[in-house]
Amino acid sequence: MQSCEISSDSTDDPLSSGTRPQPRIVVIGAGLAGLAATKFLLKNGFTDVTVLEAADHIGGRVNSIQHGKATLELGATWIHGANGNPVYHLAEDNGLLEDTTDGERSVGRISLYAKNGVAHYQTNAGKRIPKDLVEEFSDLYNQVYELTQEFFQNGKPVCAESQNSVGIFTRDVVRKRIMLDPDDSDSTKKLKLSMLQQYLKVESCESSSPSMDEVSLSEFGEWTEIPGAHYVIPGGFMKIVELLATEIPSSTICLNKPVRCIHWNYSANRQEQKTNENNHNHDNPRCRQYDHRGQPVYVECEDEEWIAADHVIVTASLGLLKQNHEAMFSPSLPEDKVLAIEKLGISTTDKIFLEFAQPFWSPECNSIQFVWEDEAQLEQPVYPEDLWYKKICSFDVLYPPERYGYMLSGWICGQEALHMERCDDETVAEICTELLRRFTGNPDIPKPRRILRSSWGSNPYIRGSYSFTRVGSSGGDFERLSMPLPYTDSTKAPPLQVLFAGEATHRKYYSTTHGALLSGQREATRLIELYQDLHDTTKPNV
Repeated sequence: MQSCEISSDSTDDPLSSGTRPQPRIVVIGAGLAGLAATKFLLKNGFTDVTVLEAADHIGGRVNSIQHGKATLELGATWIHGANGNPVYHLAEDNGLLEDTTDGERSVGRISLYAKNGVAHYQTNAGKRIPKDLVEEFSDLYNQVYELTQEFFQNGKPVCAESQNSVGIFTRDVVRKRIMLDPDDSDSTKKLKLSMLQQYLKVESCESSSPSMDEVSLSEFGEWTEIPGAHYVIPGGFMKIVELLATEIPSSTICLNKPVRCIHWNYSANRQEQKTNENNHNHDNPRCRQYDHRGQPVYVECEDEEWIAADHVIVTASLGLLKQNHEAMFSPSLPEDKVLAIEKLGISTTDKIFLEFAQPFWSPECNSIQFVWEDEAQLEQPVYPEDLWYKKICSFDVLYPPERYGYMLSGWICGQEALHMERCDDETVAEICTELLRRFTGNPDIPKPRRILRSSWGSNPYIRGSYSFTRVGSSGGDFERLSMPLPYTDSTKAPPLQVLFAGEATHRKYYSTTHGALLSGQREATRLIELYQDLHDTTKPNV
């Protein structure tokens, strides 16, 4: 997978009449979207396909780490829903779910690592909140959560843009209901208000948003849940990546191949580009004779190699596009696509795995939830860098212990996750141990014997975990991001030069692995339909 050889024996225009050569397709990114697109193209008769992956491994935001008998997921963890979910069907058809336990399967709305057992809600005073009080508050919160779905589903108007926020709406409604409850004491009300802040931290981790105050209320209900249970793959989500890559020749995938710039509409901008080539590439041995077939797109790689293409499928994350789109496309992206990139949201959700020699938690405990009583009356808490740990919302117990040992998985998101990423392992382990001692009231909890954590925010090729509808954005922005370039053929430019895939290009399933996979198949289908008369069938071969 290290070298990248592109055939260049044809001088015919791939869109001309008569005998046509295979169109040359470059896929940028070997995550689920890129691999799904590549597999779909190869299965439908395309042979000149090259995948450029910046990292030294395939998988993108899937990163399964083997740890003894267990597989720990630093990235994608859950298959969300079954019926009609292509990721579920891949897993089920290939026996990946045979060893899934009840603790790795959940029905209904999940909360990170939902499983059998009891969540222990602990205060920073080291006290456990009674189970009946937790259940009472949870019922209230879930009632208000259902209300947040109605703004999109029923077209309810939102009073003002500043109030078009899931966080603001939820906090206001829940607080009012708590304060108006005549049966609760002041201390009970304070506990419930503190739990509200903790629930919103959990919700932020699930949405991969800095806070729920940034998540659009009017668009929140558009995200579509596939019916059925949610599953963890015991052997690791990487098994799905491997299944997609199975039928892709290793020579097709070029690792350690970051892209600097995609030069599209090349013929239309030939004079401007020619000056640039002469200045920078004329004597470069890695610069191919790339004008041999008049391709409309040229991919300039960081190693100075230029690769000609008829079509490029870009599967870069929204985080990377936010940071690099100006330098990454020449000419620049259309204004409406830039606005979509800027308006949509993406943040970082990180995991912190702590392994212990023995459990300090009771057998029925499935998670330890951190409730800060001093945050009861705050609006959205904002923490200075040295207090980043206050954004850790919980530690979940990984189950079963026969597979995972005695392992906790902590969750943190937003800017605080980036602060955590900049700390060394020893510092994070010490801080997490102190938190666990403080909230459980057990000063004898030992330091973990091992720590493992993700760092999606500082990953230079990812820059975040997954997308969300930020206040001011809409589902239409996902669709605008997905539209191929150029938009029209009014200039007689070759069609479908640059196509876009990835979870942030799927209007209904953004933020999910099945959204990423389906988006890759969607863009491959565009090309299959464009060239369908090259093949024996008029319908894509699924």
